[in-house]
Parts: sequence; structure tokens; C-alpha cells
Amino acid sequence: MDLPMLLLSGAVAGTLAGLLGIGGGIIIVPIVTLLFETQGLAHGLAIKMALGTSLATIIVTAISSIYTHHLKGAVEWKLFNIMAPGVLVGALIGAWLADIIPGEILYIAFILFMFLVSVQMAFGRVSAHSTLPGNLGLTGFSTGVGTVSALMGIGGGSLNVPFLSFCGVPIKRSIATAAAIGLPISISATIGYIVGGMNEPGLPPTSLGYVNLPVFGGVVAASLLFAPLGATVAHKLPDQLLRRLFAVFLFVLAGRMSFNLL
Repeated sequence: MDLPMLLLSGAVAGTLAGLLGIGGGIIIVPIVTLLFETQGLAHGLAIKMALGTSLATIIVTAISSIYTHHLKGAVEWKLFNIMAPGVLVGALIGAWLADIIPGEILYIAFILFMFLVSVQMAFGRVSAHSTLPGNLGLTGFSTGVGTVSALMGIGGGSLNVPFLSFCGVPIKRSIATAAAIGLPISISATIGYIVGGMNEPGLPPTSLGYVNLPVFGGVVAASLLFAPLGATVAHKLPDQLLRRLFAVFLFVLAGRMSFNLL
């Protein structure tokens, strides 16, 4: 595998994990998918390997990001305690669905998801128009977030940050809390991808189910260093500028993956 590219993707993912409260999967999945495809893997298997490996790396980046945000007192731990059980269950459901859904469909779904997130990040408003729902509503929403996150190989921040912001949670606290919620999502979904991929034929060498260990190591090595940096910068730079730069990056990656379908 291309070690410099893995280190670069890990650095970008780690920075954005702290910066925007995302797990980094939205960056890691398309890059790792393209790298697996250059090794001869079919689209379907490449995307499943990228999803599983991405979720495993998010465990590490989330811990690093959470620590920095927690030191700044930005994590809403009461909110985390309410939402964590829902995302745990949802992530297991999503990992199970990812194993049985054809890989080509997942590939296309992820491209569409990236385009949608890029538009939302570029033009979506983050001003509050509502309040948080009750515990039952939060649990239901969290289960859905966990399911979608496991299917897309992400930590849920691209869904949780806009939702929490819309419900009146300040953007910095939304980012920090979303980063914390990404930890149970990634742990639960990673277990699901490991178990689901155990008997999959044609896996790359040194893979644990749909998690490839060398790719995991390369991405984590860089992301560990950069997640605290992103979390620190998140408390200093204009939010809207960061969101739009992120949107452009996602749009370009989605376009590159779309090219492979031609």
C-alpha cells in the first residue's frame, strides 16, 4: 500500500476529527477505497474493506480528539450518556447490513452521501431553530445515526454536529460532543465488520475480517498526532470557513470515486 498517502490521509482525518467533530471516515474511506482498487480489489470488496478499516481507525482518533475537547470543558457528557446506547445498537445494525448489501450498492451510496454532506457543509445553516427532543427522541435519532454511520464508515459527526447545532447546542460544544459519540459508534461497528468479514473470500493479507491491519496502522500513526491539533484549532478559527473548505475537499473526493464507475 502507498504509505505516504496513508499517512497523509491519517493526518487530514485526524485534524478534521478534532476540528469538526467527525470521525475522519469521510476522508479515510474514499482514499483507502482508491488505494485498495489500485491493488486489484473489486469495487465491492474495496469499499467494505475501507469502511471496516476506517471505523477501526476512528476508535483511536476519537479518543485523542475527545481528550483535547474534554480538557477545554466542551463535551456535553450528560447528552453523551443519553445518546451512546442508541448509537451502539444502531452501529451493530449498520455493520450487519453492510455485510449483506452488495458492495457496488454501498460504493454508490457512499459517493452520494459524500456529495450530500459536502452541500450541507457548504450551504447548511448552523444557527439554532429548535431545542433538543426528549430522551426517547434522542435515543431513536441516535440509533439511526449509528446505523448510517456504520454503513458509511464514519463516526457520525457529519450527522450529529448539524443536528445538535440545530437543536440549540453551541457549535463548539456540538463538535466536541459529536466527537465523543463517535467512539461508541466506531467500537460497535468495528466489531460488526470484523465478525461479518471473517469468512469473506479474497480478503487482502493481514486482514481481520473487513479491517486491514497495515492500513489501520498507517492511518492511525498520523491521525494520533493531528487530532489534538485539530481540536485546538477548532476553538480558534471561523466555523463557516472551515465548513466550506471541508465541503470542497469532500466534493473533489466524491468526484474522483465517481470517475472509477465510468
